[in-house]
Amino acid sequence: MATQFFMPVQNILGAGALAEAMDVIAALGLKKALIITDAGLSKLGVAEQIGSLLKGKGIDYAVFDKAQPNPTVSNVNAGLEQLKNSGAEFIVSLGGGSSHDCAKAVAIVAANGGKIEDYEGLNKAKKPQLPLISINTTAGTASEMTRFAVITDESRHVKMAIVDKNVTPLLSVNDPSLMENMPAPLTAATGMDALTHAVEAYVSTGASPITDACAVKAIELIARYLPTAVHEPKNKEAREQMAYAQFLAGMAFNNASLGYVHAMAHQLGGFYDLPHGVCNALLLPHVERFNQQAAKERLDEIGQILTKNNKDLAGLDVIDAITKLAGIVGIPKSLKELGVKEEDFDVLADNALKDVCGFTNPIQADKQQIIGIFKAAFDPA
Repeated sequence: MATQFFMPVQNILGAGALAEAMDVIAALGLKKALIITDAGLSKLGVAEQIGSLLKGKGIDYAVFDKAQPNPTVSNVNAGLEQLKNSGAEFIVSLGGGSSHDCAKAVAIVAANGGKIEDYEGLNKAKKPQLPLISINTTAGTASEMTRFAVITDESRHVKMAIVDKNVTPLLSVNDPSLMENMPAPLTAATGMDALTHAVEAYVSTGASPITDACAVKAIELIARYLPTAVHEPKNKEAREQMAYAQFLAGMAFNNASLGYVHAMAHQLGGFYDLPHGVCNALLLPHVERFNQQAAKERLDEIGQILTKNNKDLAGLDVIDAITKLAGIVGIPKSLKELGVKEEDFDVLADNALKDVCGFTNPIQADKQQIIGIFKAAFDPA
């Protein structure tokens, strides 16, 4: 079977990546950017730092800093309005997955028209988006290099998964120096998000030898370096290796797609406005326990990689190794702790089964099985 491989045309990773990226951006010949970011990075002065670097290359800029965690349709509409008013020719997304997803949504609607709800699903855009440069500040979502964007429709309390080659950024930038100030909970959540990407890609029905290679190396690096990145935030080696790990995991799932962990986590995020990486981490062992009936050999291989690369996981099977790693980095232990309600499982399961991410899960579930997984994660024994 023929496979396709999607990723940005150019990607710059490692120490000094940001400075090198500015030369690449200048060569595009564009004169004004809209920087799409979140309020936190704006307050910290990171948006102005990037703006100053752009100015140094003769590029004017404006800042939209209203991208919120789990970006919404309203965020996208506000970003579109500022884009129009600013006269910007291209977009620079700055931050983690929320900023990148919001920017992708703005860029695709700006180029194609309509509203962001029109692009839910697979390959709905007819034309390439507005030029988008994605500068990453977290090590987890890989949104800076994927064809995925997730936007919350607040009117329906649903996260819309948009999967489209036309939302792939033109250039991705991963400079670990921008990740050193990530707080420990965010480092943990985004790192477990990256692990989920790699695991789901490895057991996906869309996996290929290329995505397998990316997923395996990502899992190895995450097992080895995520605890250090969480507990020693200024450790440069751990930060750089996690930047590579999340990028490799992004390469894997951007092409093999995902599974029920993401399909279900999207609904928790949309319904309760919960952190995506935390939801993934809590659901991952329970979904993979369900998947063992169809993907046991591959999951056993993942277990071997985890235990080989982290002595604290030695002797554990894959499910227990994932659970223990989440505990080591401080992930909450149950959906109950996050305020999730059992009475909502019915609608959450209905919506999860419609999510495009679930279509490549190694075994297809019915509604009662999805509810069963939610229940297992709600209050683990």
